[in-house]
Amino acid sequence: KTAEERYGIPENFLEVEVRNPQIQGTGRSQFVDYEIVCRTNIPAFKLKTSVVRRRYSDFEWFREALERETTKVNIPALPGKVFTNRFSDEVIETRRAGLERFLQIVAGHPLLQTGSKILGVFIQDPNFNRDNFN
Repeated sequence: KTAEERYGIPENFLEVEVRNPQIQGTGRSQFVDYEIVCRTNIPAFKLKTSVVRRRYSDFEWFREALERETTKVNIPALPGKVFTNRFSDEVIETRRAGLERFLQIVAGHPLLQTGSKILGVFIQDPNFNRDNFN
């Protein structure tokens, strides 16, 4: 028997993964975007499972939006901006891991789960658009 069969799914179950980075565009307009996979049964999230793609500048916007939304929660830093070798495997992997850590912390925070209007949308909505929140 697996642990899940033995104990059932935990009451508050949340898994957030950042994976599958891809380089988009060409020339000076190139950027990397990342897949955000979310599996959860927490009511704050509309979908039990979701997969969306976001780029680093989306995360920057999201972090600023969270800071505007709440003064009660200390929002963690994002991995820093990179100016050289932006598209090297090593840089992309380091950034991917940092973005994943960032999302796991904010998505797992009870005050953000209940109080944030942006959290679920950013993590789950494929039609997310920063312009809708300004």
